Amino acid sequence: MNISVVIPLLNEQESLAELHSWIKKVMDSHSYSYEIIFIDDGSTDQSWNIIDQLSHENNQVKGIRFLKNFGKSQALHAGFAKAQGDVIITMDADLQDNPEEIPELYNLITNEKFDLVSGWKKKRYDSVVSKNLPSKLFNWAARRTSGVQLNDFNCGLKAYKNIVVKNIEVSGEMHRYIPVLAKNAGFAKIGEKVVKHQARKYGETKFGMERFINGFLDLITIWFLSRFGKRPMHLFGAMGVVMFTIGLLSTGFIIVVKLIKLYTGFETILVADNPLFYIALTTMIIGTQLFLAGFLGEIILRNKANQDNYKIAEEINMK
Repeated sequence: MNISVVIPLLNEQESLAELHSWIKKVMDSHSYSYEIIFIDDGSTDQSWNIIDQLSHENNQVKGIRFLKNFGKSQALHAGFAKAQGDVIITMDADLQDNPEEIPELYNLITNEKFDLVSGWKKKRYDSVVSKNLPSKLFNWAARRTSGVQLNDFNCGLKAYKNIVVKNIEVSGEMHRYIPVLAKNAGFAKIGEKVVKHQARKYGETKFGMERFINGFLDLITIWFLSRFGKRPMHLFGAMGVVMFTIGLLSTGFIIVVKLIKLYTGFETILVADNPLFYIALTTMIIGTQLFLAGFLGEIILRNKANQDNYKIAEEINMK
């Protein structure tokens, strides 16, 4: 199979039939073998019934419905697990992503040998204040932190080699950082393509300003995980040893000074009456705790069970 189109959605009943027809037209005109996987992330409208109807009209349409809203990352994770195409295309269901971009994205993966190609909505039809400016700041921070030089991390229109999506785990709110996850997994050839952004035709956006706050928090998380996720002892253990050593040396200094004063006959105070002693003791305790945190992190990492954090209610045409 040439292409799997993975489409997460939430309450997009108005756009699904039109999006399906558009994708089908593009696929048929280029004679691609394909599948369209809709992941209904807990919609409360008629989205699932429409997907069911589309699957009867076109056996290339497949569907997954979650029991409730688990989030876009979990929807993509479920779609990636089921996708069978050589190239995986992700796009949003709101008709703001243009299916006409699919052939060129497919060509970049198959002929130009990119591992991943991310869309860049260079010209946007969103609000400048609520989306464009925060998005530019967010993308700048993501580039500086991750080292992946993309202009638009959050574009839903992306193309991947099949092997890429099978070797990354998209959880939490990490769908914004799939290129970073791919880079951390060893897929280095990551490209970008300017894509056409279209004004939203139906409904309203499901994301507010809080997505940028969450995005920056997730950026810190993914930076930490990429640096120390597989070796927490290297961070916590090192910090613990440094703090414990500082505390130990400080305690030793206090005791030596005390002994010198006693030997030379100078007036002295009890070690327990010296404020520096309690600071040194606290530093040693914190150092020990940090070291234990790193040690426990290593144990948890080695015993971690790989569990999906979503529950599927129904599937259509899934094997």
